[in-house]
Amino acid sequence: MTAKTPAPTPSAAHPDPEATRDHVVAALEDLKAVDIKAIDVRGRTSVTDHVVVASGTSSRHVKSIADEVVRQLKAAGAALLGVEGEREGEWVLVDLGDVVVHVMLPRVREFYGLERLWSVAEEARQSAAGG
Repeated sequence: MTAKTPAPTPSAAHPDPEATRDHVVAALEDLKAVDIKAIDVRGRTSVTDHVVVASGTSSRHVKSIADEVVRQLKAAGAALLGVEGEREGEWVLVDLGDVVVHVMLPRVREFYGLERLWSVAEEARQSAAGG
C-alpha cells in the first residue's frame, strides 16, 4: 500500500481551485483555443479538482496555447507541477495541482473522449448514490 500524496496547497494568487480554473479558461480564450470545457471532478478523483479540456487547430497552436497557459499562470504565482507532450504538440497536459489542463488536436480529443469519460464517471457515481 502506498501513502496518499497530499494535495498541493493553492497559491497566493489563486486561493481556490475555481480562481485557478477561471484564470486557465481566460488564458485559453486569449490564444483562441477551441471548444473549452471545464469539468468539476471534485468527489470523483483525489488527483485534482477541475479538468479543463480545449482544442487547438494545429500542433503549433496546441503548443502555443499550452505555453500561454503556463506563462500566465506562472506570472500569477500559480504552482506549475508539470507539463507533458510539448514536443509532439498533439496533446499537451499542464498540471497545476487543483486544475489539470488538456490541450489537444481535435482528432486526438475525439479519440480519447475525456469529456465522455468524466460524464460516465459522474453517471456511475450518481447511480451508486441512488440518485
